[in-house]
Amino acid sequence: MQPHFRDEVVLNTPNEYRFSLNSVLKRTIDVTGSLVGLLLLSPLFVIIAVLIKLEDPKGSLFFYQTRIGKNEKPFRMYKFRSMVSNAEEKLKELLAQNEIEGAMFKMKNDPRITKVGKFIRKTSIDELPQLINVLRGDMSLVGPRPPLVREVAEYTDYDKLRLTVTPGCTGLWQVSGRNELSFKEMVELDLKYIQNRSVAFDLLIIFKTFRVLLGAKDAF
Repeated sequence: MQPHFRDEVVLNTPNEYRFSLNSVLKRTIDVTGSLVGLLLLSPLFVIIAVLIKLEDPKGSLFFYQTRIGKNEKPFRMYKFRSMVSNAEEKLKELLAQNEIEGAMFKMKNDPRITKVGKFIRKTSIDELPQLINVLRGDMSLVGPRPPLVREVAEYTDYDKLRLTVTPGCTGLWQVSGRNELSFKEMVELDLKYIQNRSVAFDLLIIFKTFRVLLGAKDAF
């Protein structure tokens, strides 16, 4: 049985929210935060770029992947490459070893991950280029994580409710257990966020994200 707030999620995502003060403030925070972040983190980006190229000179620096955003609109998401060059081809061989229940793939000891990749994934540094997506408007600093095309193909209509808002770099799922949670639990947390979203709630999640990153043991 689905949670009692299913209909409330639909009712609380009206068009007028896009033009509300909260919406304007959220976008302002996104643009400011992504610009400041890209500027301050640029030295780190250079270091990570050098390390990635030293380990695998032939591979690309960034990993580009099509994700599904708000209202099921696809977009190209950026990450630092943390896997071998032919990671996507090898994925088919590993799908049976998925450690997350539902329409999502996670594997703690994924053999496709490089040495540098293991570090940047553990610290979530690989996600930092998504600040470019935030600046472009594809993503927000806070929101449900954008799923893969193949994942959305397995979604129920209820699961697709998490696609009614702009996806984020971090969210309630990341600060509530992350990979220790099932896909179903992730969906419930995303819908809880959608139901209660506000600038104050976003700032709280961002604060909790920094706390999680300082001692995260479940990032893989």
